[in-house]
Amino acid sequence: MWRKLQISAVLLAWLLATGSQWDLAQVFAWGQMIANYSRTMPVSEAIRMTFTQGNECGICVAVDEAKQQQDSPTTPATKAPGKILLVFQPVPVIVIIVPDSSPWPSGGQTMLGASRASPPVPPPRVA
Repeated sequence: MWRKLQISAVLLAWLLATGSQWDLAQVFAWGQMIANYSRTMPVSEAIRMTFTQGNECGICVAVDEAKQQQDSPTTPATKAPGKILLVFQPVPVIVIIVPDSSPWPSGGQTMLGASRASPPVPPPRVA
């Protein structure tokens, strides 16, 4: 139950942030206009009258004004003056110290096979 409530709250916040409340109000206004017009004329004529440019109700006008106000850019008084400068901290320099001596001993290296005798050669075979 708690999970469904969280998802519903996030969905509602997203819809309100994108301005969907105006779309819902517009759909409500169109439904109300179609219902009112269909009392005196056929439904097809009521739908045509609803979506005709000059026949806007008070809700439609209010929704249009709210959408224009929401979509208009901010006024210069509320804009931040000048550019916003981003300041970055310098990256610290990484210093790697190499040891003076190598991990392998450098002196006194001898080859292991140099002091040994060569292996005996097998005797020739008679065919």
